[in-house]
Amino acid sequence: MTTLAPSRQDIQAQVPAEPDTRALSLDGVRFSYPGQSQDTLHISQWALARGERVMLRGPSGCGKSTLLGLAAGVLLPQAGSVRLMGRDWASMGAAARDAQRVDHVGYIFQQFNLLPYLSVLDNVLLPCQFSSRRRNQARETHGHPRLAAVALLEALELPAVLHHRAASDLSVGQQQRVAAARALMGAPEVVIADEPTSALDEDRREGFMRLLLAQCQRAGSALLFVTHDARLSVHFERVVDLPALNETGH
Repeated sequence: MTTLAPSRQDIQAQVPAEPDTRALSLDGVRFSYPGQSQDTLHISQWALARGERVMLRGPSGCGKSTLLGLAAGVLLPQAGSVRLMGRDWASMGAAARDAQRVDHVGYIFQQFNLLPYLSVLDNVLLPCQFSSRRRNQARETHGHPRLAAVALLEALELPAVLHHRAASDLSVGQQQRVAAARALMGAPEVVIADEPTSALDEDRREGFMRLLLAQCQRAGSALLFVTHDARLSVHFERVVDLPALNETGH
């Protein structure tokens, strides 16, 4: 009886694929706004690893907000690919992009974007209203999303007496911590922070950084932190200067 040796293709099929360790990746990306004569961003290759914390810095006007828009699938490049958790944003329709974003991205806005008429607790719970994945994750870790929200607020040093107040009644520093808790709710794989410390004094800034990094590590979330403040670089494993990354020369 003749036994056929396995083909090279058969052998390759039996070898498990290497897991993709990238939470976010950009390959051959070009982006320009309508009416522009040259690219705002041209990035050959860049990636954020799962669980990694990276500081992205650069002066005003260098394209930081544009890069965040591409990373979150709010903007789509004219060329190249931007992938979040292995999925190319451009391969999805608008509704699918919305679902992908709320499932996997927590966003801390520079102006916080809290809903002022909702309580602190209800603001933090918002991601669970739109994402079953994050709602289920909160249940798995704490038994109920509300308990997970309370645990996050307490870890970020916001006492229970504040949890049922309207978000608009809080100080700037307190609102910032609520915004961080909302972004971290349900342990998204990627947290994007858009200059969230710009309105804080030095003591509050350092306190916020300590709490944010600790909670990202606990959740296993990668952190892409955008700032122009070079003093914050000591908190990060990697610092990326966008003007050097961007091949447009801006």
